[in-house]
This record gives sequence, structure tokens and C-alpha cells, in this order.
Amino acid sequence: MSTRCLSLETPGRVDSIGPGASILRGFVDADAALIAAVEDVAAAAPFRHMTTPGGRSMSVAMTNCGPFGWVSDARGYRYTAEDPATGQCWPALPSTFRALTCAAATAAGFAAFEPDACLINRYAPGNRIALHQDRDEAEFDAPIVSVSLGLPATFLFGGPRRADRAARYRLEHGDVVVWGGESRLYYHGVAPLAAGTHEALGDVRINLTLRRAR
Repeated sequence: MSTRCLSLETPGRVDSIGPGASILRGFVDADAALIAAVEDVAAAAPFRHMTTPGGRSMSVAMTNCGPFGWVSDARGYRYTAEDPATGQCWPALPSTFRALTCAAATAAGFAAFEPDACLINRYAPGNRIALHQDRDEAEFDAPIVSVSLGLPATFLFGGPRRADRAARYRLEHGDVVVWGGESRLYYHGVAPLAAGTHEALGDVRINLTLRRAR
């Protein structure tokens, strides 16, 4: 797995989208090393379509890396130290991911953030994620760092109640969203991905969501 340093840029613009929530525009110069790290993780823990507790297949393909991985099945939503598909530990969190996460969190006002879980989502055109809260973690004092790679997407960011109207934000390759503090449990999601082609990733979008699970 590559350990070459990730190239981080000073964001051209920081968009505040809520209390303790911001988009760091163009924060990542997502070069081949970062994409290669995603491929290494997927080689050890392949992308799969998890099922909801109700038995419905999720449209977005997922995998994990780090000490803990987020999973969903008939037993519910939870974090596990082992990949249920293989019984093996999830792949280690790449150093490129860790460096990126710490830098982005610090730039957004959350110093000393150390993630222990990274959910990797792979979107194909038409895939979406409905509005939801990230609340399977043991505590909510750490921020969430979400990195966009590949095709652009429309990020939906609402409020503390599901009924709160969600604003729409276009995310491009290299944009990073960070939210914590008062916004930590705000509802969020992704609108259906539009078809297109990205020079580095083809017809998909990759999203890295880094959290502290335990």
C-alpha cells in the first residue's frame, strides 16, 4: 500500500453550511496515490451492497478500512472490528487517509481529530443516500470528515430534525465536507448521482467518510 504523502491544498474557498459545518473546496489534490489506496482497500475487502435491517439492498456499494468498519444487515446498523464477509480484520487505515483527515479537521476548526473508521462508498449513476443521521458511534464529540472523489454529487444537508429542509451543495472531486459540534447530528444525504465521466475514476464517485467510532 502506498505511503507517499498526500498533496493537500489550501482550500480556494471555505463554505460554511451550518454551525460547525463547512465545505473545504478543492482541499485535496487527489493524485494516483490516494486512488491507489482505495483500490488496495477494496482488493482486501471488496465493495459490496449491504442490506438494511428490513432486508432491502442498498444501492451504493460499500467497504471499510481502519480498526472499525460500519456494516448493516438483519442485525442492524453497527461497527465491527472484523469484515463479516471474511472474518478478517478490516484493512488498516492508509496513512494518506489519516493525513488528509487530520489536516481537513484542523482546517475546519477541529484539531487533534483521530479517526478509527473509514467507510468507503462507491456511487454509480442513479445511486443515492437518503437523509439520515450518523449516530452509530459511541460518542458524538468528534467531527465527521467526508471526502469526494470522481464524479460530482449533490450533497444534502438539513438540520437536527428529519423534517428540516435540506440545502443542496454541489461537491466536486477534491472537496471535503467537515461537520461537528452543533451540526454533528444534522440530517444529510446525497441526491441521485448524475451520469458522467471523470478522468481519474470513470463513471463512478468515491466517497470517504471518516469517523471516530469508539
